Amino acid sequence: MHDLLLATLLLATLAACSPATESAPAAPPTAPNILLVFTDDMGYSDIGAYGGTHVTTPVLDRLAAEGVRFTDFRVAQAVCTASRAALLTGCYPNRLGLRGALMPGVEDGLRPEETTLAELLRDQGYRTAMVGKWHLGDHSPFLPTEQGFESYLGIPYSHDMWGGHPEPNMARLFPARVPLLRGTEVADSLGDFTTLNRMYNEEAVRIVEAHDTATGPLFLYLAHSLPHVPLYEDSSYLRPTGQGLYADVIAEIDAGVGELRSALAAKGMAENTFIVFASDNGPWLSYGEHAGRTPFREGKATSFGGGVRVPLITYWPGHTAAGRVSATNLMSIDLLPSLAALVGAPLPDRTLDGHDRLSDFLGQTAGDAPTPYAVYWIDDLEAVVSADGRYKLHFPHTYRSVAGEPLATGGYPVPYHTDSIGLSLFDLRTDPGETTDVAAEHPGVVEELRAFAGEVARSINEH
Repeated sequence: MHDLLLATLLLATLAACSPATESAPAAPPTAPNILLVFTDDMGYSDIGAYGGTHVTTPVLDRLAAEGVRFTDFRVAQAVCTASRAALLTGCYPNRLGLRGALMPGVEDGLRPEETTLAELLRDQGYRTAMVGKWHLGDHSPFLPTEQGFESYLGIPYSHDMWGGHPEPNMARLFPARVPLLRGTEVADSLGDFTTLNRMYNEEAVRIVEAHDTATGPLFLYLAHSLPHVPLYEDSSYLRPTGQGLYADVIAEIDAGVGELRSALAAKGMAENTFIVFASDNGPWLSYGEHAGRTPFREGKATSFGGGVRVPLITYWPGHTAAGRVSATNLMSIDLLPSLAALVGAPLPDRTLDGHDRLSDFLGQTAGDAPTPYAVYWIDDLEAVVSADGRYKLHFPHTYRSVAGEPLATGGYPVPYHTDSIGLSLFDLRTDPGETTDVAAEHPGVVEELRAFAGEVARSINEH
């Protein structure tokens, strides 16, 4: 594989030295198709391979058995917009000026001057397509087809941002229905989301079936809106699992991955497709039985493990080791520079926070990160994870919690209460639940991580 990567980079270098043409350069002959599946609010334990007994996920379990299952993968911020911005740009979302979740109709989004993963791959000869939830700006010039994707079908923000929101004080803030976009045009207006998983799965399969391999490899980004609430299932699509509504929603997502794998095989593309499956953040715990599960502390909208530590499975036949479980410390910001290295693409001419971790994503190595990782919540840098993934330093902050509250039922959330944490260092190898402060025992680690946090904060503030 090392020789293959060197050959890929050499081909890209030679192509870069050839006379420029108006068309995009051809992708290296060995460049794989890339299928990126990103779910919404799916908990770390919401896959059988990650210990989930409340769900049935035969397709994802098989994917993990054939590929690499990661135990220490994190997103950059535990909420929709910020997490997606980091995934697609290789930057901490705060560097982009994107924090939290964008509301419908705001004059903001992922700036056109940023380089997305779709633009990077398109410029290397890839055909690019997106299906699903965008949430990086709901109007021009922020839409997917203005950010490197040649086609798009999906909704521009979360499907709870509508007049049917279960909380009346929230419902009044949103439009009555949610637009379904094809390209930049409104194709439909949704007030029911029963068929959303099925629609996304079928559209993604159509894209694979229609792909002309002679025109270049395919990059398909399938960003599911679910299992973010409100939950819906389509009993005409799949037989209910008998494990409840949440499990039925996960089963639809699982089935869609299987349908895509079958479509790739039928097109002769399966053996050269790199599949990446992950979630945008942890479960929205206030929704109780309508939320996912995590073995870590807290959930979505916090900087604890339950918010930012999510499942990641990768698979590329012949390149990922079958059944490997990797504890390497990775973050979503690493995907863009890693895929750039894979296809020989130049990195964007700007400061990136992610690193080329390609061999780690493939499960060939399990090294430390070049630097620690920062974890933001909205405007505040709340935590830092050491480069080796062992230590996590929390800075003093408040956070919302449902610990001790009754379990929510019926899709209506229980209220949060505010809790707080002081300066605390946790040893994640012995204490993944972040319960016991060991700062006094490791003052050197505390100072090292504090110094890194200061460097990141200064870099972003000066940007």
